Amino acid sequence: MKLSIERSVLLKAVSQAQSVVERRNTIPILANVLIEAEDEHVHFRATDLDIEVMDRAVAQVERAGSTTVSAVTLHEIVRKLPDGALVTLTDDGASGRITVEAGRSNFSLATLPKEDFPVMASSEYTANFTAPAPVLRRLFDKSKFAISTEETRYYLNGVYMHVSDADGGQVLRCVATDGHRLARIDADLPEGAKDMPGVIVPRKTVAELRKVLEDDDMRIAVSVSETKVRFATPDITMTSKVIDGTFPDYTRVIPQGNTRKLEVDASEFVRAVDRVSTVSSERSRAVKLSLDEDRLILSVNSPDSGAAEEELAVAYGDEHLEIGFNAKYLLEIANQVDRENAVFMFNSSGDPTLMREGNDASAVYVVMPMRV
Repeated sequence: MKLSIERSVLLKAVSQAQSVVERRNTIPILANVLIEAEDEHVHFRATDLDIEVMDRAVAQVERAGSTTVSAVTLHEIVRKLPDGALVTLTDDGASGRITVEAGRSNFSLATLPKEDFPVMASSEYTANFTAPAPVLRRLFDKSKFAISTEETRYYLNGVYMHVSDADGGQVLRCVATDGHRLARIDADLPEGAKDMPGVIVPRKTVAELRKVLEDDDMRIAVSVSETKVRFATPDITMTSKVIDGTFPDYTRVIPQGNTRKLEVDASEFVRAVDRVSTVSSERSRAVKLSLDEDRLILSVNSPDSGAAEEELAVAYGDEHLEIGFNAKYLLEIANQVDRENAVFMFNSSGDPTLMREGNDASAVYVVMPMRV
């Protein structure tokens, strides 16, 4: 195999591959990226047995062929090469080495046989549809902060993507929760997605997916089966196993009867919470919200380190309310707001609080209160 490829193109492909590869591997071949060159393209394939990513790049292929080489080492080399360099990869198959040349730099790396490289079994997908990258990005970006990191509740370790009924008909919905907060984001249902099975997309896949969804003009081909989900652009294909579990009935957690309404400038609120929580003890990080007519007082009282208080002008017309929240959860939820105003709906100091972005009902967040 012999090919020449531009450094920036190679870097993009290899960085995608090396981020999927697990750093600590008991199976040596899983640390490698499979490079396959033919015609005018080269394919880079990496897997951790749960996710497989394949990147296609344009290259000058002098001699077709394939081999595998350490993804992390290759990425580090390419990253350190000068901008605009033309990189030549040569593998003769017999020596068990691949040479990487660019300008005056020359590297020789150990390879492993391509036959050992595991290829993810193909799946019969029950639903295939396309959606604009910004739509999918919004669904996952706004929900991923609420993914649980508790391994014992493995069925919460991802984003639940499914078709659901909303006021205006059916929607494509992403939900994540860790029991303390919940995010529910809706988008118009793409054509062909109606029969899609509900799947839990794992946390690592959600993080890797961000790179596939970067291009605003791109339409993403999505394929879903009971066991796998695939996201594809013309150049990148990411296939992932889904979490084998049942996502809990999240609708029971979303409060319906909260009537006390607070409207506040989202960015002002975030900055104020951030400021007062500076003095809170790391363990509890509790922030108290005291609400009176058109007035909100945020306060923190930490016996170890001190106290803080800040007043904000808000729109609130109900009776006095005092309620406490974990500052981190409050910040993460308020940071999701793209619009000017965040709307909080309260019931009492012991009940879950609902938050949405202005009048937009397509993004709903729930946060559990804390005793303060």
